[in-house]
Amino acid sequence: MPLTKNEIRSVCVFCGSAFGKDPAYKQAAHDLGQILAGAAMRLVYGGGGVGLMGETARSVHESGGKVLGIMPKFLQNREAIVDGVDTRIVSNMHERKMMMFEESDAFVVMPGGVGTLEEVIELMSWRRLDLHKKPVIFLNINHYWEPFFALIRHTEAEAFTPAVFLDTFFSVDTVEEVLPAIARAGLHTVDIDTRRRV
Repeated sequence: MPLTKNEIRSVCVFCGSAFGKDPAYKQAAHDLGQILAGAAMRLVYGGGGVGLMGETARSVHESGGKVLGIMPKFLQNREAIVDGVDTRIVSNMHERKMMMFEESDAFVVMPGGVGTLEEVIELMSWRRLDLHKKPVIFLNINHYWEPFFALIRHTEAEAFTPAVFLDTFFSVDTVEEVLPAIARAGLHTVDIDTRRRV
């Protein structure tokens, strides 16, 4: 059974370990951190202090919110841990992703590279297999995710993905829309007209 609005306590953010070219990405990471802290939602993330990951974590922490970072041992020197936040060191990437999943009630996908894609594709695959019903929200800053959405629509058009799968994840354009989208996606009954299909 999907979580209700009041049961969303921890939000996992998948995002890049770089800032990207558009300054809007970094600003969105900072703003999202403030919003999560203000809503008393714990951030769960990959544990690094670099790029959008680090910006989001520092923003939550500096705004008085709770943060859980999950860092593979081999990345400790490459993606320096953010000072002052709860960080768990794990053995490998698989353990990191599983712990991030288990510790989170919902997921937000910000701009990122192949690492972010790998994380969200696995999450979406699990959803396709009915292994979870946790909300998945893409923060589509300046249309960053449109090429990815086009690919997913192509798999549906070519009959490799059922059309109903396109209703299992959602896209918003602004940080302010993230928490309302999580709340709507987490309700047991969702009015299809309130969803933004990709």
